[in-house]
Amino acid sequence: MTFTEQLAAAWQKNNSLLCVGLDPDPAKFPAHLKGRDDAIFEFCTAIVDATADLACSFKPQIAYFAARRAEDQLEALIAHIHEKHPGIPVILDAKRGDIGSTAEQYAVEAFERFRADAVTVNPYMGRDSVEPYLAFPDKGVILLCRTSNAGGSDLQFLDVGGEKLYERVARLAAEKWNTTGQIGLVVGATFPAEIARVREITGDMPLLVPGIGAQGGDIEATVNAGKTAKTTGLMINSSRAILYAGKDENYGEAARCAALETRDAINRYR
Repeated sequence: MTFTEQLAAAWQKNNSLLCVGLDPDPAKFPAHLKGRDDAIFEFCTAIVDATADLACSFKPQIAYFAARRAEDQLEALIAHIHEKHPGIPVILDAKRGDIGSTAEQYAVEAFERFRADAVTVNPYMGRDSVEPYLAFPDKGVILLCRTSNAGGSDLQFLDVGGEKLYERVARLAAEKWNTTGQIGLVVGATFPAEIARVREITGDMPLLVPGIGAQGGDIEATVNAGKTAKTTGLMINSSRAILYAGKDENYGEAARCAALETRDAINRYR
């Protein structure tokens, strides 16, 4: 199946709009994992196995692996998800953005090396920097649009011909770039009015929404602003609040409880 087909199936099968972010920080791991060469893989697979039936997607952040020379554990983690939990798409959160020839290599990295089902991409350099990812027709390409950080307004709120820059990105994605139906957008939960505006511009395009949990985004406002007529359309990401819900060897169970609570909180407003 394509990324969008997998995502639609996961929304229904798991009755979930929850995306579990995988941002492994060894300093926060339970004591029994510290010092192990495979600690990142072991930590993340336990989280995945505990939450897979509650999630519509997983989102590993590549920097948390690359900074510790753990790209091999990232490869193994994604392979584990595909083998043990088939049908749950994996979004590689890499935020790549470069000229076409370099973007081709980043696309190979994401889709052939790591075998991700989708990747996050910075569209600042325009259409030709996005097209190499679209050359993989079964994969998802999720463009930064209205990000959850406070500094995002420095550029994303600039006026460009009578609309804000984030609105222009949404419009280009929906009307000109998404010819193969692969594109989604990142819109932060910290800005529900902008989620609603992006939904208005893009129709049923999938939206990856970071910013709930530790970042303080409001679940009710996020769901009401971003859900489609079918009450889907969203991948609402929570990372730290799930990953570090537990501090001891039962961290997987604690993560499951946090994920269940978050999924059900999201579903109350669908």
